[in-house]
Amino acid sequence: MTAAISLDNARPVDAKALDAKALDAKALDAKPLPAASTSRVGVLLVNLGTPDTADAAGVRVYLKEFLSDRRVIEDQGLLWKIILNGIILNVRPRKKAKDYQSIWNTEKNESPLKTITRAQSEKLAAAIADRSHVLVDWAMRYGNPSIKAGVDGLMAKGCDRILVVPLYPQYSAATSATVCDEAFRVLTELRAQPTIRVTPPYYNDDFYIEALAVSIEDHLKTLPYTPELIVASFHGMPKEYVDKGDPYREQCVATTELLRKRLGMDDTKLLLTFQSRFGFSEWLQPYTDKTIEKLAKDGVKRIAVVMPGFAADCLETLEEISGENCEIFKHNGGEEFSAVPCLNDSAPGMEVLRQLVLRELHGWL
Repeated sequence: MTAAISLDNARPVDAKALDAKALDAKALDAKPLPAASTSRVGVLLVNLGTPDTADAAGVRVYLKEFLSDRRVIEDQGLLWKIILNGIILNVRPRKKAKDYQSIWNTEKNESPLKTITRAQSEKLAAAIADRSHVLVDWAMRYGNPSIKAGVDGLMAKGCDRILVVPLYPQYSAATSATVCDEAFRVLTELRAQPTIRVTPPYYNDDFYIEALAVSIEDHLKTLPYTPELIVASFHGMPKEYVDKGDPYREQCVATTELLRKRLGMDDTKLLLTFQSRFGFSEWLQPYTDKTIEKLAKDGVKRIAVVMPGFAADCLETLEEISGENCEIFKHNGGEEFSAVPCLNDSAPGMEVLRQLVLRELHGWL
């Protein structure tokens, strides 16, 4: 008798018995594997967030959620809670409410970020409509519609697989990671969980760089002047976060270098800066507002500003750059200032999202 050794229990096994039990190839052909599941696949676009209303009460609710996130403010100790609840939430909402009111979409009674993100979702759904089992929705990390509402809604429509798409070209813990945190927190509440994928950052994606370049070139054609240089302004973050290992600055630099190469510019014609400082700690430099002020004082008269880190126009682009920084430039001697719109739901911008989503859905379609 020929014997084989079972690795499970090290007992002799009759090889002929194994042969007798082997599956017959013809039988296998006669019983094909069941067809792949026809369940649906969800795509959830997620942006940062916005207040539900453009008043102090709405802004206060939004800021409390935003600034209570440990990814945004890492030190959530007693001192920060006193500052947040005793000072910031009593003072800042009134000022920020005025800023939101200056850009508010009064027709829809919502911020431009909501209007644009909804449009991105609708246009993406239309762009991949030939995949009838794929559903597209949108959510905000802070505020409404929430990630929980997005996940619940897609599951209610039969989606057992969901692709989460953080709308941030460059990764940072304070943006991309906190989207993942919340998405997986939502899963902890579910017994029957959907399978989740998350798109990676696309800071060096060919479609993204080309879309940025085209948007800049098209915008410059509409101006009655030729800018002496272009400022690429990315959202800032505390330098400490990068020192601890966040790859955000590195990816902003990579995006800028690729954009320079595509536009045929050097670092004197396409500058890299960081905007939106908050608090008293050192943030990533050079600062956008200080750079624009210095350019004007040094005699630069005509500039344009592009914001490659924002997938959609929002308070930081429409009010901070187009408003505050334009005023800084002209107050200090500058004459012509123009902000290049974000990719938003433009044709090039939607092609970036379409390519990204189809690539990451590979195997699910």
